[in-house]
Amino acid sequence: MRTAEDVLRVARRFLRTGRLRAEFPGSATYWEERYAKGGTSGPGSHGRLATFKAEVLNAFVEEHRIADVTEFGCGDGSQLARFEFPDYLGIDVSATAVEACRRRFRGDGRKRFCLMADYAGATAEMTLSLDVVYHLVEDAVFERYMQTLFGAATRFVVVYASDHDAPGPSVHVRHRKFTDWIAANRPDWSACEVVRNRYPFAQDTSAESFADFHFFERATPASGSAQGDISERSGEAGQQRCAS
Repeated sequence: MRTAEDVLRVARRFLRTGRLRAEFPGSATYWEERYAKGGTSGPGSHGRLATFKAEVLNAFVEEHRIADVTEFGCGDGSQLARFEFPDYLGIDVSATAVEACRRRFRGDGRKRFCLMADYAGATAEMTLSLDVVYHLVEDAVFERYMQTLFGAATRFVVVYASDHDAPGPSVHVRHRKFTDWIAANRPDWSACEVVRNRYPFAQDTSAESFADFHFFERATPASGSAQGDISERSGEAGQQRCAS
């Protein structure tokens, strides 16, 4: 049974969170300020989580012979260092992050970077969203991002995120049931596979994650819409089940 002290502690936390949300400057400003102050893309881009993501995506790109990849939300490039993509365009809302990536990968002709504000609609065989969707706390920003993500892909879209509706533990996190948005707004895309996280979140935010991989391919009359059958497996790299 909760004590009066427990109730007060919870109330203080909600009051503090509400005050911080009211003062939140917006997603784009938050990330620019974070990188400008020396912050990073977060623990998901380092250690075993970064290794897991790289193993899954490198295997997928090789299996499907994907020629080029565009990532919306490339961050500081820490995760990118583990990818083996033949051609890559990284896009971010933060000018500081984009410049950091350009410096880090200077001389690597396979990697290019640009600000989201400068993105002119270029397409790629696969578009990528890693640990981004649950950071899009504003509805208009989320809507615009998702339309851009799917509009830029010609074969596959890969989203690594949580997939449920819930407020986040901090002001820059908002969990969304994004697969419902895809089913309602992009019937031209079909969900083909879910890869569950090898390190599902329990309590260690530095080495566990609530995000899973969701793979989508362009729908055909045979495959149906995003509501169709979806292959699901544990978080191990290997033979992919998307058909294209």
